[in-house]
Amino acid sequence: MSITGILTAALLIGAIGLLTGLFLGVAAIKFKVQVDEKEEAVLAALPGNNCGGCGYPGCSGLAAAIAKGEAAVNACPVGGEAVGKVISGIMGVEAGESVHKVAFVHCKGDCSKTTLAYEYSGVEDCRVLPFVPGGGAKSCDYGCLGFGSCVKACPFDAIHVENGIAVVDKEKCRACGKCIEACPKKLISLVPYEAKHIVTCSSKDKGPVTMKACTTGCIGCGLCKKACPVDAITVVDFHAVIDQEKCIGCGACKEKCPKDAII
Repeated sequence: MSITGILTAALLIGAIGLLTGLFLGVAAIKFKVQVDEKEEAVLAALPGNNCGGCGYPGCSGLAAAIAKGEAAVNACPVGGEAVGKVISGIMGVEAGESVHKVAFVHCKGDCSKTTLAYEYSGVEDCRVLPFVPGGGAKSCDYGCLGFGSCVKACPFDAIHVENGIAVVDKEKCRACGKCIEACPKKLISLVPYEAKHIVTCSSKDKGPVTMKACTTGCIGCGLCKKACPVDAITVVDFHAVIDQEKCIGCGACKEKCPKDAII
């Protein structure tokens, strides 16, 4: 090959490289995605669990909503008040007070307090049980099924099945709500970490029916309601409910409960 051919090839390759570089540079400017610095800072402050407990699709979704003013700065249940304060500093707003909450399983009917209507042999998944006779073998239609769908859903290893019922370790719980979604019986709710008294039963059956099914079920007698000095308890569908915002933790309800359904 002659020197002229070599120089021509080199110039051609150089020209192609130059044109490609110019094209990429123009494309980068034209199609540049504007990054919200606050959104990036908020995302960095979030714990990164991507649990969805905030109601948004992962931490990036929540960060975008907070940056746009569509979500509260303390909306992350996992990060809690500490993360809320950091994000409030980024956004330049007041975080406000947030209540530290944890999941609680409203069932105390373990293997020693309930009976089995029949021997179940099948898929050990709580979400399957509603489709079998009686909604499961347990004598109480409202009781924890004990197969641990909530355990599998928890990303923090904060819930385990003990003696036939799910129990939450509130020190590990981050209130993401995954266990609540997983429970087909809807027995789990978020309660204040500092809650003094909680009703441990979810039964809505009449007293005689509940007593046959579980030795510690709420029978809706209303003695706890009458004993409460601040009117923090209501009885609906034969089931007592404590308003945690009103409760002063005096313990009168627990003392009066004949079935030990309040802890």
